[in-house]
Amino acid sequence: MNVYDFDNTILRGDSTARFFAYCLRHYPAMWLDLPGQAVNGALFLLKLRPKQAFKERMLGFLGRIGDVDAAVERFWAKNFSRVKPWYLAQRRPDDVVISASPEFLIRPACERLGVGCAMGSPVDRHTGRFSGLNCHGEEKVRRFREVFPEAQIDEFYSDSHSDAPLAALAKRAWLVRGDERIPWKDE
Repeated sequence: MNVYDFDNTILRGDSTARFFAYCLRHYPAMWLDLPGQAVNGALFLLKLRPKQAFKERMLGFLGRIGDVDAAVERFWAKNFSRVKPWYLAQRRPDDVVISASPEFLIRPACERLGVGCAMGSPVDRHTGRFSGLNCHGEEKVRRFREVFPEAQIDEFYSDSHSDAPLAALAKRAWLVRGDERIPWKDE
């Protein structure tokens, strides 16, 4: 089986950031919270707020958009073309996607791609609250092993060295830079 990160790996760009921008354009009530979002971002950049707390606060906008499932569907109708051609050419039904993005957000895109299994951060799509850990670094390995306890990863693809724990499990690992895939080297 092949395992992939999602954002900036299969998808050109970050799905969570793009979904936030999409909702900002389509749901004017979100503008009321921009000052709070700016403070949240500043605290994170200054390393005064942990990543999961930052993401949970940022995703709080979900409470302002009503039918989140419909918004996600409209978002993917507009953004599905951002899937990278190299992935489309090699995708397989037994592919696994593991992402730090909210699972409710990436799952519809993965279903359209025919991906066998999609895992993301466990986020309530109505409140933005996490019901578990941000699916990042070692947490990706834990989640993978929870579903596939004995599986061998043939190839792993990611744009980030934070995924080194998953890359270490693979027979071959690739670092994705744009549309280029280069052999993984630990830094």
